[in-house]
Amino acid sequence: MKTYMAKPSQEPEKRWLVIDAADQIVGRLAVQIANLLRGKHRPEFTHHHDTGEFVIVLNASKLRFTGKKINTKVYRWYTHYPGGLKSASAKDWLANHPDRIIREAVKRMMPKTPLARHQIIKLKIYAGTEHPHHAQKPVEFKV
Repeated sequence: MKTYMAKPSQEPEKRWLVIDAADQIVGRLAVQIANLLRGKHRPEFTHHHDTGEFVIVLNASKLRFTGKKINTKVYRWYTHYPGGLKSASAKDWLANHPDRIIREAVKRMMPKTPLARHQIIKLKIYAGTEHPHHAQKPVEFKV
């Protein structure tokens, strides 16, 4: 039996998928999105080629955290200036920048490679129910 390896010229057609994030738990949703972006749901998955889909996430402002994470989880980042360690709680990000919560969760679940940085660009996140990608004819994906 030979192992199938997808070649760039034989890559499957990339679809656009829409996911409704209303009342979804952040971590469980992020796993599904990361697998779709990488293409792990396809039989022709190859780890060194981009075989994934484009993913549109709607209702990012209606995410859920389990337990007390909404108050205790802290996101930290460094601005590359002296004394530039910044932090914000999950409650603050959910109120002001709900798209960042999903993007960070998905980004941290993907490998730290140039290919993964290319694949994370295919993730489009919106706080509301409207998106500007109707021309791509996205298909609804049930989580």
